Amino acid sequence: MKTAGYNKLQNATGNESQTRMSDVVPPPIRVGAVSYLNSKPLIQDLEDLADNAELMLDYPSLLADDLAEGRIDVGLIPSIEVIRSPHYEVISNACVATQGPVLSVKMYSRVPLGKIKRLALDMGSRTSATLVRIMLAEQYGVFPEVEPLPIEQTIEATTADAILLIGDRAIHTPSTKFAATWDLGEEWLRWTGLPFVFAMWAVRLDQDTGSLETALCQARDRGVSMLDEIARREAPKLGIDVAVAESYLKNNLSFYLGSAERCGLQLFQELAIKTGLAPEGVPLVFRNCISAG
Repeated sequence: MKTAGYNKLQNATGNESQTRMSDVVPPPIRVGAVSYLNSKPLIQDLEDLADNAELMLDYPSLLADDLAEGRIDVGLIPSIEVIRSPHYEVISNACVATQGPVLSVKMYSRVPLGKIKRLALDMGSRTSATLVRIMLAEQYGVFPEVEPLPIEQTIEATTADAILLIGDRAIHTPSTKFAATWDLGEEWLRWTGLPFVFAMWAVRLDQDTGSLETALCQARDRGVSMLDEIARREAPKLGIDVAVAESYLKNNLSFYLGSAERCGLQLFQELAIKTGLAPEGVPLVFRNCISAG
């Protein structure tokens, strides 16, 4: 990656040197993306498609912190973070969404759902952690105490009544039997009839991203055309069958932020406000280019 610098050039006499700035390249746009399988189609060849982009991968919750604190310029961040902050705008119609069972966001309960008192939340999650609390409150009148489940810990490490898992580890079926299991995407669709958006590309307001917005859509389109290849490449790393990875990418996920997804996002915001999990008065800001791609 080229960075800004100076070249020292000898003058015509060779007796003096002078320093001048040449070939100045602006610092790279720091792009943070989720490290899970569900985001691989969104970043396919992104660094090749985008001018001056530097890609880094992390967990959703950590990306949210990185964007808030200026360690990255653009982030595929949890949708709840956009809902909570007036300082962000969405810059692409590429997203991580579902229109039914999502497979990689699940709550496992050791007790009947109406009796959950302690809920362990995957520390990688922000959006799903909010969604599961909304659904328990709205559907069962349950407001459990919440506690973190560190990313490196398993379900067996906690004695909580229920456990939320997200991402690649949620794809694996646990050996333990539970009284109830929720696939949050499936439950949301059953409850609302709408898609659910888990993550979106966002920037701080007025952040200049150059041609990156177009590149994000191009990367998504290329990734969607290569789902079989992505599944074959990533499945062995996760210890899952290629067929499972293919089905997950093709049947459980959606990568387009359309009108139905925006309706689902709006309802999620309203419910988060109602349950005290998001502030009022935060507009959802979409940059003009969002319709592109």
